[in-house]
Amino acid sequence: MTLVGKILVIVIMFFSVVFLGVSTVVFSTAVDWKKAHAKQADTIKQLQSKNNDLGGQLEVAKKDLEKAKSDHTTALADKDKRIAGLDNDIKSSRDEITENRTKLETALQASNTALAEAKQRLDETTLLREQKAAVEKQANEFKVRQTELNEQIRTLERQLQTTNANNVDLRDRVARFSVILRRAGLSDDIRNVKGLESPPTVEGEVKRVDAQNKKVEITIGSDDGLVPGHELHVFRTKPRAEYLGKIRIQSTEPDQAVGIVVGKTIQGKRIQEGDHVSSTIRPRS
Repeated sequence: MTLVGKILVIVIMFFSVVFLGVSTVVFSTAVDWKKAHAKQADTIKQLQSKNNDLGGQLEVAKKDLEKAKSDHTTALADKDKRIAGLDNDIKSSRDEITENRTKLETALQASNTALAEAKQRLDETTLLREQKAAVEKQANEFKVRQTELNEQIRTLERQLQTTNANNVDLRDRVARFSVILRRAGLSDDIRNVKGLESPPTVEGEVKRVDAQNKKVEITIGSDDGLVPGHELHVFRTKPRAEYLGKIRIQSTEPDQAVGIVVGKTIQGKRIQEGDHVSSTIRPRS
């Protein structure tokens, strides 16, 4: 709130107090003149006291207002001085920029002339260097090519020796692995070996069981991704789901396969026709 606003508030409060006192006097005189007179006198004293206080506050507010005006005038004068100083600085800076720009333009013209002469000389020098470099490059390329060919010949000879040694070693390993696979009852066909590395996800049923409950014939085969060596889980779903054991595929045909029972079945139960086989331990519902 500004000082003028404060003064107006004080004046309004003063008149409000006066009006309140007059109203009180009128109300009191209507009831009891003597009491009203005494009360009115007290009220007047209070109002005079408040009036004096408000007058003092008003004087203080006036002094504050005068001081604020004086400070504002001083601040405006300081700002005007600063603006004048900045205007002078700007003018000096502009004159200096104009002078420097003229010097720069002169220097640029001289630099462009010198640069054009240097470029012409550089082009002549570059052309001579390119011609010399082309001749040297051609000679070096012949030497490098000869060296590379000699190195390639030596590298190919070493690779041929290594390849022959690796070929002999691989043949020996294949022969030993084939013997081991056949002794284990597995095929040494590379397609079957690769099939064992990534067994398929399959489900089928038991189609036939031998009398000893050792071999079973199932309804899925090589068309489903089975190869000899794969193992499948055997389940029974009726009258209740139960796990029976595992079988290992012994031979395959496109639409069927023969497997042998691995170990013993759970609790010695016999595998029956209609039981389920699966690559995962989960009975089919």
